Amino acid sequence: MTEPGEPTGSTRRMPTVGQGDGDTVPRAPDTSADAREPVPTLERGDSAAGRFWSARRVPAALLALVLLGGAGLLLYDIAAVRAGHPAMRWRRSLADGLAEQRLDDVAVLIGAGVAALIGLWLILLALTPGLRDLLPMRRDRAEVRAGLDRTAAALVLRDRSVEVSGVQSVRVRVGRRKAKVRALSHFRELDDVRTDLDAALEKTVRELGLARPPALSVEVHRPAKKG
Repeated sequence: MTEPGEPTGSTRRMPTVGQGDGDTVPRAPDTSADAREPVPTLERGDSAAGRFWSARRVPAALLALVLLGGAGLLLYDIAAVRAGHPAMRWRRSLADGLAEQRLDDVAVLIGAGVAALIGLWLILLALTPGLRDLLPMRRDRAEVRAGLDRTAAALVLRDRSVEVSGVQSVRVRVGRRKAKVRALSHFRELDDVRTDLDAALEKTVRELGLARPPALSVEVHRPAKKG
């Protein structure tokens, strides 16, 4: 707009705030993605993820209760004997039986073997991670760790397999180190179907993002003839 007395076509200069003025214009907070803190990432060499460790709360709790009960009963009997009371009948019977039992007896050998097997089983549980059905995925973020269930991985591979031309039905079994695929083809040459199936499954395994991709074992057969 022009004011009275100003020539037509002239522009009016708007007032500006100088650097020395006390008034400042407030700025809106910067909510762009660049203003956020960067997500911590891992180096390429640290992208491998180990297996998930099982908590094993129920076996550990049961074993702790059994050991606590046995130790408490034994300590109570020992304290009673020290106080002048006779030992419990079960401990006297056990001591007499162990004193009379020969070490080469079949029952002793069987009991020792069972105890050794239980001990080895407990050591194996303590040293292995467990959760065999959970496959660890690659880690691209320092604070994020993901896993994929083997059943879900098998379903993905099966769905991709039936999309291949010539495949009638598929059976997939995914392990920690190998994925076995058995397909039935009702038309096309078996070699062509196997080639297309290998290519599709190799791409699918890469897309799963597993830390240790399983090796593929693909078999293609004709369905059994009826009658």
